[in-house]
Amino acid sequence: MSFETNVFINCPFDEKYKLILKPILFTIIRCGLNPKISETEDSGESRLRKIEKLIEDSKYSIHDLSRMRATSKGELARFNMPFELGLDFGCKRFKGGEQTEKKSLILDEGKYRYHKALSDLSGNDIAFHDSNPESAIREVRNWLKKINPSHKLDSANKIWLDFNEFNTYFIIIIKQNQLNNEDIMKMPWSEYISYIIEWSDGSSKKG
Repeated sequence: MSFETNVFINCPFDEKYKLILKPILFTIIRCGLNPKISETEDSGESRLRKIEKLIEDSKYSIHDLSRMRATSKGELARFNMPFELGLDFGCKRFKGGEQTEKKSLILDEGKYRYHKALSDLSGNDIAFHDSNPESAIREVRNWLKKINPSHKLDSANKIWLDFNEFNTYFIIIIKQNQLNNEDIMKMPWSEYISYIIEWSDGSSKKG
């Protein structure tokens, strides 16, 4: 898929955040777009260069700043997400051409929390999911509708119901393919995305 349909996702990859990332991926696909997420495919390739390429190739981007804090005493805060947000802003501002058309959604888990770490974002519209999967779906869906008003999209509630239906389908896949907990936890995101696309394609044919 092309620049016009790619959505770069800049987010945490810890186990807890999967509860938010999975419905975000599902929503993007159900809205007819292509999620782009950084995974190591070539050990010789610079991770930063891979991220730069994903940003360059994506008209849309979602940046979740939920992990801008240390989780325990003496631990450093994580700055990968704000850094990648800055790369995306810079690409839009300085790259020129089609990059000037880029659109971004900035997410956080709580209202005004980002003010303490990234005050430069004051004045930007920040969406909040409260670590709730259904809220994450609604924020992503509504953002996509606002930037493409003429694009017909299912309601957030319908996408949420579909996501739960997909989860039932995924349980069947787990049993059929004899996946254990380790297989599921370490499943590449590209493989998970392929299951969403497979289910979505089958669902649309039934409809």
